[in-house]
Amino acid sequence: MRVDDLDYHLPPELIAQRPLERRDASRMLVVDRATGYLEDAQFSGLRDLLTGNELIIFNNARVIPARLVGKRAGIHAQKPSPKTVREHLTGKVEVFLTRKLEGEVWEALVRPGKKMQVGERVQFGIGELEAEILRRGESGIRTVRFTSRNSLSADENLEALGHVPLPPYIDRPDDPADRERYQTVYARRPGAVAAPTAGLHFTPEILGSLKAKGCELSEVTLDVGLGTFQPIHTKTLEEHKIHAEAYEISPEVAEKIRRAKSASRPVLAVGTTVVRALEDAAARAATTRTGDLVASGRAEAGIFLLPGHNFSVVDQLLTNFHLPKSTLLALVSAFAGRDKILEAYRHAVAERYRFYSYGDSMLIR
Repeated sequence: MRVDDLDYHLPPELIAQRPLERRDASRMLVVDRATGYLEDAQFSGLRDLLTGNELIIFNNARVIPARLVGKRAGIHAQKPSPKTVREHLTGKVEVFLTRKLEGEVWEALVRPGKKMQVGERVQFGIGELEAEILRRGESGIRTVRFTSRNSLSADENLEALGHVPLPPYIDRPDDPADRERYQTVYARRPGAVAAPTAGLHFTPEILGSLKAKGCELSEVTLDVGLGTFQPIHTKTLEEHKIHAEAYEISPEVAEKIRRAKSASRPVLAVGTTVVRALEDAAARAATTRTGDLVASGRAEAGIFLLPGHNFSVVDQLLTNFHLPKSTLLALVSAFAGRDKILEAYRHAVAERYRFYSYGDSMLIR
């Protein structure tokens, strides 16, 4: 499938630059994936649109302050010239964490990447945290190791010195309010470098209303990383290599999914990250021949959900609006059909919905 087949026109002023004052004040476009029928609704009325027997699954990943700005500090174990010292000490470097490997070692995007050699060091703050480039990988990825130079751990320094990793289409610096608003109210497991944005609309009151109606609420964890937001640079979707993202599904949640499907109860995924975790776990289970619907435990989701995919677990999807020509737009097109999704997006543009991370929502069922 050509990537250009997932294109649509979006006026720039419809890209939400800040969240609404209230999380649940967003609009919600309801899409019937069988008929394509569209209904304009409010997210605050989600409870009334559900039957009460749904198993609703959330991603409880917590966003870390993954964007760090530092300065070059020279090559490890090498005595630089005075000119090189001046260049290093004044050279600004941005490090965007993408995935934790082990201990204090991370995969990251580094700018300016071409100038950063293996062994080069970057200092953050007033020198209390330092990173060393260990390896150069594909697509601009670097492996870096952090070292604390004060009484705090490297993770504590990352938390203190890092910035909220707002996506590039939000054309402003992050501010203190983003530390709370670019995070779901149920976020518990640190490790994500982007928010599972479909969940940003929920409040404790909304969650309570869903429980009161009879819905069953469960959580999985998927550490949102490059696999979710990396642009497609190939001409066809099939040529694109998606990055794997770590996820975990407990045996208890796997059993809840099995019971719900056995009872013909709908499974509602809150966000594309939940869809990716559940469908990857279903693919893993299918290879084990144990009879399980989804495999529990920790794994990495390398699945790329394209039009034509047969969804094994997810029956309904709550999501935000996604960028044109993106893997996420491919996923929702696989779930509801490309033509229906693009028509829904045209409707949303005409009705002046707010788009992307801090924007409005869509319920596909």
